[in-house]
Amino acid sequence: MLISPAYAQAAGANPGAGALLSQLPFLLLLFGIMYFFLIRPQQKKMKEHRAMVAALRRGDQVITQGGIIGKISKVKDGDGEIEVEIADGVKVRVVRSSIAQVVSKTEPAANSN
Repeated sequence: MLISPAYAQAAGANPGAGALLSQLPFLLLLFGIMYFFLIRPQQKKMKEHRAMVAALRRGDQVITQGGIIGKISKVKDGDGEIEVEIADGVKVRVVRSSIAQVVSKTEPAANSN
């Protein structure tokens, strides 16, 4: 006979409650590491991007997420679009949130009193 008979083992203590309590500190530490290395920096980056998009003005030179470089010719507040001039006389409408980077900002006009 090649197969040996299997014998049942006696049931031990219930490992469910003890195992959870022993793994709880590890799970909390793992969540803390994930929060500080992944979630928090991503939220900070999103907040900075929202601020950058909100501060876009006419005349700013921008780069879109698609890699197109152009100058903002018109900012539409209501619908979230801007018009970017990518060459002389060539204008494209772009969604505000698709602006990846502002290359050069225009200075606001000084108030002359």
